[in-house]
Order: sequence, then C-alpha cells, then structure tokens
Amino acid sequence: MSLKLYYHPLSSFCHKPLIALYENDTPFEPVLVKLGEKTSRAAFLEVWPLGKFPVLRDEASGRTLPESSIIIEYLAQHFPGPVDLVPADADLARQVRLRDRFYDLYVNVPMQKIVTDRLRPAGKSDAYGVEEARAALHTAFAMTEQEMAGKTWAVGERFSMADCAAAPALFYADRVVGLGDCYPNVSAYLRRLKERPSYARVLRE
Repeated sequence: MSLKLYYHPLSSFCHKPLIALYENDTPFEPVLVKLGEKTSRAAFLEVWPLGKFPVLRDEASGRTLPESSIIIEYLAQHFPGPVDLVPADADLARQVRLRDRFYDLYVNVPMQKIVTDRLRPAGKSDAYGVEEARAALHTAFAMTEQEMAGKTWAVGERFSMADCAAAPALFYADRVVGLGDCYPNVSAYLRRLKERPSYARVLRE
C-alpha cells in the first residue's frame, strides 16, 4: 500500500486527513503513534524528527507530508476522488483555504490551549491564557454563526477541505466550552458534520 498515515485517533488535527481519506475511499495504512512508548516514538521520529502528527508517507513517490492541510492538498492533487476537497476554481479554492485556516488557527488552537492547560502540573496553570482562549473561541463562534447562515457547508453547498478542518475543531470546542443555545447555526453545522459518513466513521474509530 502506497500511503501510510501516522496519527493518533484522539488528535483533532489527525481527524482532518482521516476525513479526507474516508471521503474518497482512498486506500491507506493507518500507523498508530504512541508518543509515550519508546519504540513507537522512536519509529515515528525516524519518519518525522519533529515528532508531531499527522504525517502522510507516500512510499511510492518517497514523499513525506506533514501538516493536516498539506496532506489534504496532496491527496486532492495526487489521489483525487469524487469529492473535490480543494476546488479547481482559484477563487473557490482560496475561500476553502481561508476557512481551513480559520478553523485551525481560531478554533482548534485556542481549544487546545484550554485542554493542555488542564494537563499542567499543580501551580503551573495559565488562568489568563485560558481566559483569552475562551474569549477567542466565542469570537470565532460568533463569526461562524453569521458565516453559516443559509449555508450547508463551509464554502456553499460543496463539502471541502474547510469542512474537514471544521469538524474536529468544532467537535472538541463544543466539548470544551459548549456551544449551548447561543449559536444555533454553528450547532446545526456541527450536527451535519457529525452525521457526514466520513466523520461519523472517524468518531466511531
């Protein structure tokens, strides 16, 4: 099998390429990375010395692709399927990339700040940083609430890389701070994402 995806099933950024792979039924070998285990960690560092997942390895071409968005771009170019995750139209593609970055940087990153703060040793927490992250999330939720009015997917009516980014970002953000009843459009969008067969499979697994 040409493609190997180095990942961990709880990582929000790993959910993104998994959704893309499942959307187009792209054959690949999943390689579970356990950074806490010496052998697994060492094997992964041989592939990607920075030690951050996900990483896609294309054995046929000899290419190693880190970063979730880059992986999806690579899949769209070299392993296209019926779902065009990155549109050929340049203007649409730019919109997709913008929304992709929005969900990664302004939803996923502050969400992870809140989660990782809980894992810090006693007395080492960053209450101010967490407060800032929560405020950033609610700003992003409010923007998404307006953005998703009358839309099915992040960029109109076509599922794309932007939705691959939105699904795990919103899923985990909802669990961390809760959407509640304040953002009905965002909540409805998240329900559609969780019902999408590709993401439903990621969540099951």
